[in-house]
Amino acid sequence: MVDPSLPFVPILKLDAVTRQFSPDAPPAVQAVSLAMQPGDLLSLLGPSGCGKTTLLRLIAGFEQPQTGTIAIAEQLVAGAGQWVPPEKRGVGMVFQDYALFPHLTVSQNIGFGLTQKPNTLIQRRVKETMALVGLEHLGDRYPHQISGGQQQRVALARALAPHPFLVLLDEPLSNLDVQVRLRLRQELREILKAAGTSAVLVTHDQEEALSIADRVAVMRQGSLEQMGTPETLYRAPTSRFVAEFVTQANFLPAQRFGSDWKTDLGVIASDRVLASHPQLDLPSLASVDLMLRQEDLLLHTDLPESHACSATVYDRQFLGREYRYGVQLASGYRLAVRTTVDLCLPIHTAVQVSIAGVAILRAFPSVEGRAKRE
Repeated sequence: MVDPSLPFVPILKLDAVTRQFSPDAPPAVQAVSLAMQPGDLLSLLGPSGCGKTTLLRLIAGFEQPQTGTIAIAEQLVAGAGQWVPPEKRGVGMVFQDYALFPHLTVSQNIGFGLTQKPNTLIQRRVKETMALVGLEHLGDRYPHQISGGQQQRVALARALAPHPFLVLLDEPLSNLDVQVRLRLRQELREILKAAGTSAVLVTHDQEEALSIADRVAVMRQGSLEQMGTPETLYRAPTSRFVAEFVTQANFLPAQRFGSDWKTDLGVIASDRVLASHPQLDLPSLASVDLMLRQEDLLLHTDLPESHACSATVYDRQFLGREYRYGVQLASGYRLAVRTTVDLCLPIHTAVQVSIAGVAILRAFPSVEGRAKRE
């Protein structure tokens, strides 16, 4: 890790980068600015079509920005009249389909980008990277003779072998089955950290981004919506889109009730409600939508109706370690609630819903009709 007492010199810096493919279409990437600390893992997270892969291609040099600048390791590589081709940017690339050469062995694939070095140095570096990714025993095999997870590690080793400033990964786990994908998440992070390499990972999988990355940049319609640590994005989203996409949060209307807030789940004290954004002036608002994470809600079958809000279970999903319930309040609003597997409730069960006592709620501008789940 970088010494926090030293000045922050970004390994990657983007300043107002924009890429538009057609004058008649909105920009694929619009005025994106960010800086990345050396040694960090950054995830570009967002739904399909949000511009995250285009942004990765701009960093790699496969696309050129119309405006803005890109710097890698303090070298300007794009913009302001400067252009450095992909092969001279000091970046390694791991593609979604791995792009391994089928006629080359694992060792030959890993050493492919090292042809300018003496053969003894190439062999040494290939052995080092094979050991780093746990493939020492597979050097003589061909890509079709190893598993998908092993192919992914070969592609990563090939990207790491030349000692790049930055490794770029375009949804590297999307072609793997669920069990392998879960295992390789942790392996991928451990390998990159052990190599001391900075990396940018593109994914549309929220859990993948939160579990792998040191920082996550959430994109929406070509723009950077919010960037921060996984914990910050999950606990303190600054936009409704981030709250919905990253946390799958509920939203419940609240009306001013003295200094507090009145909702279908009862009156919530003002000291439990924080503004989602510094520009949101809560004291001046008569109504807001409160973000309720699914785990912030509690279901009861033994409380008197006066102690909580009455509701009915309309959906139940078993997720292995927990249940996800859909409950409908008497007002018609629907909420998603996560519980432990100890609480197994049949559909149509009458329940009481309350908010966990430790939960701090985030207030967002009121959007008429958006909080109700149809």
